[in-house]
Amino acid sequence: MWRSIFILLLLAISIAAADARRRQINPIPFAHEPCSVLDGRPCTPSYCSPLEPGPCIPEIDYPYGQNLQLTIQSVPSEADRAKYQRPDHDLDTIGDLFAELRSCWSPPSDNMRAGMQMSVRFSFNRAGGLIGPPRLTFATSGVPAEIRTTYLNAINASLNACLPLKFTGGLAGALAGRPIAIRYVDNRGLGK
Repeated sequence: MWRSIFILLLLAISIAAADARRRQINPIPFAHEPCSVLDGRPCTPSYCSPLEPGPCIPEIDYPYGQNLQLTIQSVPSEADRAKYQRPDHDLDTIGDLFAELRSCWSPPSDNMRAGMQMSVRFSFNRAGGLIGPPRLTFATSGVPAEIRTTYLNAINASLNACLPLKFTGGLAGALAGRPIAIRYVDNRGLGK
């Protein structure tokens, strides 16, 4: 009789241990198993209840990509004016780099078009210079070629006026060769 009680006890412990291992949360993001509202335990990485109205959509913190993207407006809003001030020291952070690039922008005075948007993509070397000319990746549709050329020339002139940028050693190593995409938005005259 003691032998059968001992076997039943071992069986119960092994089932409990197997259940605990099966329900263990995987610490690697996005590698967890799908769960159900009938599981009786919280669903990782968030918890949804069958008593809540609407669909159960988990809140997943997707990782940031490797892209460095920036939007520069010709007329910044009052809340963003501080971001357009040139740093008075060597560039040490991505925020410093973005502030420097924002402060360099001077939109064209001739052939301007309200609402014009143009995006370019380029990379810096460790010395703060450009690796090749900026590549045009987007321009507002329906804009004549002469206006696009005017804006692209203004972008190139603005970037060349700021070069070479003075990076600290850490930022130079982190940025060298990494693509940077900038969207220029000419919002002059849109508020009229």
